[in-house]
Amino acid sequence: MTSRVYRLHSTLELPLEDVHDHFEDPNLPPEIEDVEITRRNNTLILSAVATDGSISKYTPTAQLKASVTENRVYEEEPEPPHAGGGGQWGALTEEEEEEIESELVEYACFKGDRETVLQNTTLQFPMFEVLCDVAEIAEKGTLTAIVSIDEELQAVRIVDGEHTPASINVTEDPAEDRGEDTVDWRDNEFIR
Repeated sequence: MTSRVYRLHSTLELPLEDVHDHFEDPNLPPEIEDVEITRRNNTLILSAVATDGSISKYTPTAQLKASVTENRVYEEEPEPPHAGGGGQWGALTEEEEEEIESELVEYACFKGDRETVLQNTTLQFPMFEVLCDVAEIAEKGTLTAIVSIDEELQAVRIVDGEHTPASINVTEDPAEDRGEDTVDWRDNEFIR
């Protein structure tokens, strides 16, 4: 069975703590023995450890990359400030002075196209399956991809943790579909 990932776009965001919890006891594809998690400053790298011992330890296996950001999470949504009476700046009431409980939460953001999110070719498809598992637990974001499984193209779309219907549309190359009223930048007398 041969499988490949041709197109991938991700906007997934989930708490960093959820990522670590997920990989404490993950359901990994048979080709992957383990996933090593490394953090370098604000970058999270999830690297595949091959089950196959014939893959050299110097061969770069597929890895997922995410940026790590901090977001303030409120216990309840903050209310928009409303204009109070009295004076040019308005009067602050006791209610407005109360601070809503919040905390800073680190998020792993798997955002970008294939080369940004899913790198290296060895074990690339099994690592894509790992990314799909991560997408299923993501609070928000979308994962879309075109994959080939046994030479059959399939569309994958996971939105806010739920698999949704997807299809593949074949379109003509935009360069061939140029209208007559468009500017040909390559052969323009005003640009030399």
